[in-house]
Amino acid sequence: MTAVRDRPATLLVLVSRPWFWPVSWVPAYLGTVLAGHAWLPARADVPRALVALLVLGPLVWGAVLAQNDLHDLRSDRANPRKATAPLVTGAVPAERLRRWYVVIAAAAVLSALLVGPLFVLGVAGVLLLGWAYSVPPLRLKTRPGWDVAVNAVVVGVVSPAAGWAITRTPWEFPWPFGLIGLLFAAALYLPTTVTDLAADAGAGDTTFAVRFGARFAYRLGIALWGSALAVSLVCAWLGVLVPRSTLTAQLVMAPVLLAAYAILTRRPTITRLALVSLLFGVPTVGFALAYVGS
Repeated sequence: MTAVRDRPATLLVLVSRPWFWPVSWVPAYLGTVLAGHAWLPARADVPRALVALLVLGPLVWGAVLAQNDLHDLRSDRANPRKATAPLVTGAVPAERLRRWYVVIAAAAVLSALLVGPLFVLGVAGVLLLGWAYSVPPLRLKTRPGWDVAVNAVVVGVVSPAAGWAITRTPWEFPWPFGLIGLLFAAALYLPTTVTDLAADAGAGDTTFAVRFGARFAYRLGIALWGSALAVSLVCAWLGVLVPRSTLTAQLVMAPVLLAAYAILTRRPTITRLALVSLLFGVPTVGFALAYVGS
């Protein structure tokens, strides 16, 4: 088993963290559904959609997380959640990880060319944000507020816009959907700064939770989550983007989702955050069903 885990291909997959791929795949898929008003893209667009799946999953995450691992080594060594990371265990030397970053980033950009020139710009922008998030002197991870903003923009806005751009031009993207995604993504990211608070503080990384404390991060997360639910309700009431037929279901589910978020993020763990994401999937599927059927 150890020999298998030490194979370069296996280590490369571990660096890219496959459990993170759906974080960009799901909003990108929703963007594709919005663009085509259908569950699947047209047959002519399927090859480009499959390439986009490769880019938005293993390639982008592989590049961004390789860069992040290189500059987070000090805090990762003190973080039990990162104890099995290839760089922490020494399975992948830093120099090899740097080479992998260059190759994966180049592969992401070159593959994006097969989707379209505007898609390339989006991928390049995400890689640039990933660099700014992890690498000094910017290292936005240690600039409270910026750490949350970068992740919220990439997951909540750029990912669905990328899915939309597979079949339609980006400037037609419905920005109310981007606002809802931004608020939800920020609310989901904030508790992760709390789970890593001790390790980040010990390494001298001033993340949002280190700077403002777990209690404020918790309260702001509830406010952002509630704001996202409120914007979605307003859109449904006005019939803007969100089908009006979802209004009753949203009125029922919004308090449930708000209470679940408040309970599960009070003392956040990765398991509890995964449960929040699963609960959020219920209204997301409901929205998609109503949208495609409208």
